[in-house]
This record gives sequence, structure tokens and C-alpha cells, in this order.
Amino acid sequence: MKILVTGGAGFIGSAVVRHIIENTQDLVINLDKLTYAGNLESLGEVSTSKRYSFEQVDICSRAELDRVFKIHKPDAVMHLAAESHVDRSITGPAEFIQTNIVGTYNLLEAAREYWNTLDVVAKRAFRFHHISTDEVYGDLPHPDEEDGIALGKELPLFTEQTSYAPSSPYSASKASSDHLVRAWLRTYCFPIIVTNCSNNYGPYHFPEKLIPLIILNALEGKELPIYGKGDQIRDWLYVEDHARALYKVVTEGKVGETYNIGGHNEKQNIEVVQTICNILDELVPKESKYSEQITFVTDRPGHDRRYAIDSSKMQKELGWTPEETFETGLRKTIQWYLNNQTWCQNVQDGSYQRERLGEINLPDIGK
Repeated sequence: MKILVTGGAGFIGSAVVRHIIENTQDLVINLDKLTYAGNLESLGEVSTSKRYSFEQVDICSRAELDRVFKIHKPDAVMHLAAESHVDRSITGPAEFIQTNIVGTYNLLEAAREYWNTLDVVAKRAFRFHHISTDEVYGDLPHPDEEDGIALGKELPLFTEQTSYAPSSPYSASKASSDHLVRAWLRTYCFPIIVTNCSNNYGPYHFPEKLIPLIILNALEGKELPIYGKGDQIRDWLYVEDHARALYKVVTEGKVGETYNIGGHNEKQNIEVVQTICNILDELVPKESKYSEQITFVTDRPGHDRRYAIDSSKMQKELGWTPEETFETGLRKTIQWYLNNQTWCQNVQDGSYQRERLGEINLPDIGK
């Protein structure tokens, strides 16, 4: 296969590209705008492969997308290009609307026009795989809340049938793109597949996200900021497990289906931070404990309290399960950051220095 991966220089996208080049015989066209979160250094180990090529293209540029489809003639699209940080979306939602909604629309139309030129066999084999997030579902009952306590230990999980209820500009823009993709199947019979994943972590993660932020701040003796009480629950998925799952879906998934991909690791944010501190105490000991750097800050507006994914459909239909536990994956992640300080310095090019984003003054509306 020849696979067009959008956002292939980003965190998850680069993991997908590395997985395909290192573990299959497929060809990859990496299409990426190279924003602050896109870094070709994340692909250094595969960039010299004859099966890899790169196109610096914005998915909002229809003419450039048409050129890429015409030249490369892909057999499948894996669409990962997106603005993805909730805090950034709070203070600057316009970029999220443009990239995640308008960009996805442009990509759908460019791909559909190309698909219509294919012969019957190629047309039936073509796939448009849209990669999305569990945040489109909103949040779930939390064990500390009345509805969570009433439900007892068996709290509900996100399934492929869960209704959408996004809370942030980011998740709303991703929900919108999901709806567009499904509409292109219903209206145009365009062969799409959708996946929704839980929180990813692992190597090459841009340091505005929780785990790399905490690792780097801890090593530099800075405060380790935790929103609210730190009791927000997330399901954590090691990025290389996710890459394997995504390749399974694009090659074996059924057209029109949605697949939820989770790591089976529900953790409170405070647990995640404390675990990082404990591992750093072991690997890079100092006189004081890293946990002494923990500080609690004002919570994010509209912060969802709990996400958790039921990925049993992936296991039953495609035979995928995560290989890493949270503990093994987190240890690998921390060791990677310890060994790759140059990458960390290079990716923070002056546009972002791990400052807090998304702080706004909210009006009192009586809630």
C-alpha cells in the first residue's frame, strides 16, 4: 500500500509513520504543515527510507492537496493533522476551527475527487481513516460525584455508540470533523473509517501536554502545576500501541465503522504526576523529592472530569490489545526524555516555554 499520513510530523502521526516504515513494506507520504507541534526530527530514523517521502502542505490549501493526490496516488489516507491542545483552543479557537473543520473538509473533497478517478478495484480498496479523540464524548460520571457513587464500582465507559457532548473548542472542532467524515460516507458512499482514542503518551510528545511538561519541569527544578485538585481521570494509551491499532484499522477495519482505542489505564492526574516523581527519584535522585515541586493551580474552564474508553470492539473484531501497561510505558517515556534532551530543546524554539495557556476571566452567570 501507499499511505498518505496527514500530520505525520506530529506526536501520534510520527509514531504511525515510524511504525509503518519499520514494520511493513508499505510506502508513506507524510503531509505536514510543520506548525509548532510538528517536528521532522521525530522521523530521523526513517527519513532516509526509499519508502518515505515528505510534503510540507497545509490541509487548508485545496490546490496543494490536489497536487499531492495527483502526484503520489495513495491507496489510503490516515488523517491525523489537527490542532489538539485544549488550553490553546480556549484562548485561540479560530485556528482549531480552520484546521480541524475547514481543513478536514478540504481533505475530504480532495480525496473524494481523486477517488472518483480510480478504477473499480482501486476504488473498492481505498480507505479514508479519520483519527479522532474520546474528548468528543464529553465526560463520564466520576467516582467522587453523586452519579458516580450511585453507580458503584462499575462506572460507564465510552463506547462507539456514546452520544457526542464536547466541552471545549478543541473537542467541538474534532466532533464537527467526525460528523463531516461520516456525512461523506452517507451522502457520497465515500469509504471512511473513524477511530476515537484516549490520552496518548510516549516519546516525541510536545511539552505542553501533561506528562512531558511534568518530566521536564521536574528535571529543571520548576513547579509541577496540577489543575484543581488533580482528581481528573484519564485513560492513558502508549503512543506506539496506538500506532499499531491505527494500522490495524486502516488495513483490516470495515468501511463505515467506528473503533474506540483505549489503553485500559484509568488514572487521576495527581496519580500520574506522583508516579513520574517516584520514577525520577529512582532514575535521577537528588536531595529532595520531586513531589515537593507539586503545586495546585486554578482549574481549566470547562474541564472534563473523567474519560474512559471501552475498546472491546478493537479486541474482538481486529485482535488488538495494548502491549504496554501504564507503568512500563511511563518508565519508557521518562527514560526517552532523559536520553533526548537535545530534541526537547530544539522543539521549544522560543514560541513556547512551557508557560500556562488557556487562562481567561469568566463572567459570573449564576452557575
